[in-house]
Amino acid sequence: MQHVVTFNRSAVVLRHWFEIDLDDASMEHGCRVELRALAPAAHRGSESAAQLITADAPLWRADLFDRLTDQPGSYGVAHYHPRFEGNEPCDRNWDPRLSADPWSWLRDQLTSAGRGASAGGWPLTPEDAGEIGEMADVLVTLGQRFAPERCGSAAECFALTRDARGSVRLMVENLTRKDLLDTGRTAAWLA
Repeated sequence: MQHVVTFNRSAVVLRHWFEIDLDDASMEHGCRVELRALAPAAHRGSESAAQLITADAPLWRADLFDRLTDQPGSYGVAHYHPRFEGNEPCDRNWDPRLSADPWSWLRDQLTSAGRGASAGGWPLTPEDAGEIGEMADVLVTLGQRFAPERCGSAAECFALTRDARGSVRLMVENLTRKDLLDTGRTAAWLA
């Protein structure tokens, strides 16, 4: 399940995400928030025809994650990616405020158009930046639905991320230490 909130030239995508560390097979999950640019599309059909909306180029991402071995709600591996190279995120960036109070941190990012977590802020039109800021409380509330402490089992995690089966399979294929993988926990994605 994903929530996609679109603005004039950008969109905010919120969802639950499940991830396996490629080095030690530790597992993380929680709320992923992505800011994306909308791809321009030519008008199609009549003046009343439904138009194509494509949330394409990623601009920024925050992962409000726990490790499965941590106390739920500790946000010990919460991080963000202030930029992307094409579709690939930059390395993880850490902010102690993000782990300490992830929802306030996210609200601050949304209301400031990312100026708190990246040097120049997000590359948005002033109108989209303002509208995202105005929607910050709604977006945070949507994100909290995907908080790690609200997902208590492998079955719940899979139900929220079954569309990511291909990504989880890629993670498993690329593990450095496949012998460390909890095959019981990952069985649903690998079936």
